[in-house]
Amino acid sequence: MPQIQFHRQIIDRVAIGRYEDEVTHPGAIKAFLAEFISALIFVFAGQGSGMAISKITYGGSTTPDGLIAAAIAHGLALFVAVAISANISGGHVNPAVTFGLFIGGNITLLRGIFYIIAQLLGSVVACLLLFFSTGGLATTGFSLAHGVSVWNAFVFEIVMTFGLVYTVYATAVDPKKGEIGTIAPLAIGLIVGANILAGGAFTGASMNPAVAFGPAVVSWDWGNHWIYWAGPIIGGGLAGAIYELIFISRTHEPL
Repeated sequence: MPQIQFHRQIIDRVAIGRYEDEVTHPGAIKAFLAEFISALIFVFAGQGSGMAISKITYGGSTTPDGLIAAAIAHGLALFVAVAISANISGGHVNPAVTFGLFIGGNITLLRGIFYIIAQLLGSVVACLLLFFSTGGLATTGFSLAHGVSVWNAFVFEIVMTFGLVYTVYATAVDPKKGEIGTIAPLAIGLIVGANILAGGAFTGASMNPAVAFGPAVVSWDWGNHWIYWAGPIIGGGLAGAIYELIFISRTHEPL
C-alpha cells in the first residue's frame, strides 16, 4: 500500500504542460535563451580550462595540479552560470538537473525538453567557439581512465549527479530553504568542484550530459558516450524523487 501511494505521488506531480504556455510564451522563450547562454558560458570556461591545462602541462587534467585547476574552473563557472540565469529560467544548466526537477514536478515535460535542447545547443556552440578561437585545438572529450570499467564509470556518474541534484533541491527548490537559498549557486558550484576532485581522474566527472555532448559533436568521438547520459539522468531522477517525496510535503503546480 505505501508503495502504491509512493508511485501515485510521483504521477500526480508530473505534468506535460500546454504548448502555448510552456514553449511559445515570451517568458518561456526568455528562459530557453537563458539556459542556452548559461550552458555556453559554463562549457566554454570548463572546456577551455581543460584545453589550456592540456596545452601547458603534460598529462593535462590527469595530473594533481590539472585536476585541481579543472575543479576550480568548473566550480566557479557553474556558480556564475547558475546565478545569472536563476531569476529567468531557474538556472538548470544541465539536462540531469532539468530531469530531476521534472521528476519532482517542478517543471513540465514540454518546458523541460526545450530546456535540454537549449543546454545542448549552448554546449555545442561553446565547443565550436573554442575550436575556432584556439586555432583548431581539439575539445577535451570525456573518457574512462585505464582500469575503470564502463560499469564503474556508470555508478560514479550516478552517485556524483545524485549529489549535485540533491544539492539543487536542498538549496534552490525546497520551499523551507530560507536564507540558504542565497548561496544556492555557490553550493551547486562547490559540489561540482568537489565531485571533479573525487571522480575526475576516473570518468572525467561529467555529471551533465550537455557537457559531454558538445565535445562529442565537435570532435565526433562517441566512445562510451551513453555513460554520460544514463548515469546523470538516473542520478538526477533519483535525487529529485527522493528529496521531493521524503523531504518536501506540498501540493503545487509545476513551474
